[in-house]
Amino acid sequence: MHLLFLVFLFPLLGFVTLAIGRRHFSENAAAVVGVGSIGLSALLTAFIGLQFYQLPAGASYTQLLWTWMSVDGFAPNFALRLDQLSMLMMSVITGVGFFIHLFASWYMRGDDSYPRFFAYMNLFVAAMLFLVLGDNLLFLYFGWEGVGLASYLLIGFWYQDPANGAAARKAFVVTRVGDTFMAIGLFILFHELGTLDIQQLLTLAPQKWAEGSPMVTAAALLLLGGAVGKSAQLPLQTWLPDAMAGPTPVSALIHAATMVTAGVYLIARTHTIFELAPCVLELVGWVGGVTLLMAGFIALTQSDIKKVLAYSTMSQIGYMFLALGAGAYQPAVFHLMTHAFFKALLFLSAGSVILACHHEQNIFKMGGLRTRIPFTFWVFLIGSLGLVAFPLTSGFFSKDEILFQAWAYGHKPFFWMGLAGAFMTALYTFRLIFIAFFGEAHGHDVHKPHGVDHTLPLAVLAVAALLGGLIHIPLDAVLPQAAIPEELEPMKHTLAIASVGVSFLGIFLAWYFFLKNRAASAAIRNSAIGTLLFRWWNAAFGFDWLYDKLFVRPYLFIVHANRHDIADQAIGQIPRLVLALNARLTRTQTGQLRWYAGATAAGAVVVIAAVILL
Repeated sequence: MHLLFLVFLFPLLGFVTLAIGRRHFSENAAAVVGVGSIGLSALLTAFIGLQFYQLPAGASYTQLLWTWMSVDGFAPNFALRLDQLSMLMMSVITGVGFFIHLFASWYMRGDDSYPRFFAYMNLFVAAMLFLVLGDNLLFLYFGWEGVGLASYLLIGFWYQDPANGAAARKAFVVTRVGDTFMAIGLFILFHELGTLDIQQLLTLAPQKWAEGSPMVTAAALLLLGGAVGKSAQLPLQTWLPDAMAGPTPVSALIHAATMVTAGVYLIARTHTIFELAPCVLELVGWVGGVTLLMAGFIALTQSDIKKVLAYSTMSQIGYMFLALGAGAYQPAVFHLMTHAFFKALLFLSAGSVILACHHEQNIFKMGGLRTRIPFTFWVFLIGSLGLVAFPLTSGFFSKDEILFQAWAYGHKPFFWMGLAGAFMTALYTFRLIFIAFFGEAHGHDVHKPHGVDHTLPLAVLAVAALLGGLIHIPLDAVLPQAAIPEELEPMKHTLAIASVGVSFLGIFLAWYFFLKNRAASAAIRNSAIGTLLFRWWNAAFGFDWLYDKLFVRPYLFIVHANRHDIADQAIGQIPRLVLALNARLTRTQTGQLRWYAGATAAGAVVVIAAVILL
């Protein structure tokens, strides 16, 4: 395990190599460096995992690389910590990340900036690994900002289109709002506890603060602010749909498997802080529950295949927040893992569909694709079954565990919101499938994707989406799990049946309204209430409009009013005054000896008088 540092060093070296020499790399060479660096990290992660799971249960490993600084008792170590949680996260990032990179090597062929793309992708993976391996919140925050930078670069990768640049800036600015809250939270924790080392914080916090203490509540609220920004939860969720402007592999990597789960990881990692602030922990659940329902309604009105999946991601992250708020930490992280499998598969399959349809993303301009690109259809269907928690798929095990523990721990509203979310997920997911893959074919000349770098990633992720729920990753040493009363155990099967039942109902309604009887769905859509709701949901509940009125327009007004920069003009008076005085003084330089002698004498008189009088 002493090779742990190489896990993030490989992609970092890949980034540096491609960034410096990208003009000299062919596509094949760039793919070898970009994909190979992540492949090496994945292989090393597997090797380290074999060693780690041979240790006694609950063991951890810390690798101290160096001390960053030592200032008045503040000595943050540049150290990596490997425990059950970071091992799982590292496995997801490198494992799923490798297959996304491999798919991207096929997807991005022919792009003029092929090496630059892989440089950014490698930078993102390096930053994400640093985030989950850092043993203190300072270096976690360093990785946190690193993924923010990399996501900005990747979302705006095709920057020649102004809309892509605007989407990248929006993602950067909105997530920076959350990052600012998080930074203030770190200041509070260090001021109160004198350290940012995560393990020390989890030990000292219960000793320093009583449950519900104002300071720990403030710290937890600020950490939650950072989490909702990075994980696109209410009220900082508006950046995620626009982030679909980036290439589809970017959506798979950042917005399915890694970056958007950073908020979930942060809350799980600092769960002790949130348990000392029970009102904030409850708020975490409500934020997740409301977000998952809101995103479900919005997804039901989208026509862009990537935006449907984007809102689905927002909804599934809401499930994880709901689980965290209910105290079901382990199911939340379990769902994080299974979601990475089936959502990465869905995004990559969507990318295959988009290229097959010559960059068409509107599902209403597709149709009949199941017979024209059968392999893509089947892997997309497998990913969708995982998403809707179809029995025995990976999503079934994790989502039902969330619902059961929410019920068992007494959070009935969270359970009902989760159950409603399961219905909405099935409805909008199979709406997409029945419109895009069934029905009458639209358009011509569908290009059938081929190549091992296309097929292999989809096939492996399809297997993971089907069987990933059978993977048992122990988390007992890092995440608590309250005992469930024995009398509630029989309810587990009942609730699972209810969850499957509402999912089947959603699938049936999607089949009826979007395949068998589209006239009925059109009639509902065109009714007065249907039109109103459609416009409201399609506009993402008006959050962009609201934020434009509350923040963007007032800011632009102030900028316009201050377009001549009042402060700059005021400060500019200083050099103007100096120049004016200089102009006056230069007039004394006449070149006449008598004038200089007289001035010297006058100066001497003034000095002597000052000495005598003072």
